[in-house]
Amino acid sequence: MTNGTTRLDGDAERLRRWRLVLGGDQADGTGVTLTGRDAAMDGTLTALYGRGDKAGKNAAGRERSAGLGGSAPTVARWLGDIRTYFPSSVVQVMQRDAIDRLGLAALLLEPEMLEAVEADVHLVGTLLSLNKAMPETTKETARAVVRKVVEDLERRLATRTRATLTGALDRSARVSRPRHHDIDWNRTIAANLKHYLPEYRTIVPERLIGYGRAAQSVKKEVILCIDQSGSMAASVVYASVFGAVLASMRSISTRMVVFDTSVVDLTDQLDDPVDVLFGTQLGGGTDINRALAYCQSKITRPAETVVVLISDLYEGGIRDEMLKRVAAMKASGVQFVTLLALSDEGAPAYDREHAAALAALGAPAFACTPDLFPEVMAAAIERRPLPIPDTA
Repeated sequence: MTNGTTRLDGDAERLRRWRLVLGGDQADGTGVTLTGRDAAMDGTLTALYGRGDKAGKNAAGRERSAGLGGSAPTVARWLGDIRTYFPSSVVQVMQRDAIDRLGLAALLLEPEMLEAVEADVHLVGTLLSLNKAMPETTKETARAVVRKVVEDLERRLATRTRATLTGALDRSARVSRPRHHDIDWNRTIAANLKHYLPEYRTIVPERLIGYGRAAQSVKKEVILCIDQSGSMAASVVYASVFGAVLASMRSISTRMVVFDTSVVDLTDQLDDPVDVLFGTQLGGGTDINRALAYCQSKITRPAETVVVLISDLYEGGIRDEMLKRVAAMKASGVQFVTLLALSDEGAPAYDREHAAALAALGAPAFACTPDLFPEVMAAAIERRPLPIPDTA
C-alpha cells in the first residue's frame, strides 16, 4: 500500500511539472489545475514565455505572445516574483530571456524609450534588478537614468529632512541652565513636581531643563540596515537617497548596510547615492540576524545611536537570535526603528509573526512614506514616541 501511494504521489508530481512546462492549454494533456503558489509561478512563466494553444491563437483570434506590458512597476513586480519562485541560477537565465524576448534591451538602450515610460523609483528598481544581466554597453544609459531620478528625489526630500533633523538634534541636546526662550517647560515641570507649593498653587523649579544648541561635537549615530531582496526595490532607492542626505550632516554619523544572505557596508559610498544603488544587488535570500550582528558590532555609543531596519521581515537566518539581538540593542540604550517599507506604496507582504515579536520588544514595525521618514527619524533622535501612521 505504501509503495502504491508513493507511486501515485510521484505521478502527480510529474504531471504538475509537465503542466508548468506545457503552459496549461487544452492540448497539454495533463488535466492538472494549478492553485496557490503553483498558479503564481505559472503566471510568471506565462508573462515571459507565453502560452501557445493548438491553433497558436487566443480567444480573440490573435497569436498569443509573452509580455509584461509597458509598465515599469509591472516589470519590477515580475522581477521580484521570479526571485520568489526560482533559484538564482534560473533567475539569471530568465532575466536575460526577458531582455531578449520582451524588448527590455531596447528599453535600456534607447533614451527615448526610457523617457516614454517615465523614469521613476520603480524603473530604477528594475534597472538595478537587471544590473548583473545588463550588457556593458547599456550600463551608462541606465546610470544616467538612475542619477536623474535620484537628483529629483534629493531636491524633493533633502531640505526638509535636514531642517527637521537639525531641529531634533538641537532639542535633544538638553542643558540645565537654559536661556528663557530655550526652556523646555514640559520637562522642567515634570522634573520639579516635588517642589509644588499648594498654598500658592505653583511650582518653584530648582532645576531648569532646556533645549541646547547642538554643537558640532554632539553627534548622533545612525545605522541604516536595508534588506535588498527583490520586493524591497523602492525602499532601497529611497533609503540610499536619505542615507546620502544624513551623511551630509556633520552632526550625524551615518552608516549604510545592505544585506541579503551576505552583508555589504556601503558607508564609504554615501557621498553619491547612485554609487550606493549600483553597489546593491537586488534579490537573493535574507539573513536579518547576520545583518544586525554586523550593525551591533559597529555601535560604540548606544545611547546616541539609532538603528533603522528596513525589511519585510522574512527571515532566512536564526529567528530567535535576531530577536535577542534587537532586545540587547534596546537594553543598551539604542533607539531601534523597524520599517516594513520606505516607499509610497505602503506595506508589502511581510512576516506578521516577526512584526508582532518586534512590537512586543518595543520596536513596532510599520510602513513609512518618504514624506514621513524625517519625522520618524526626528522622533527617534529625541527619544520620543514614533509617529506611527494609522492603518486602520
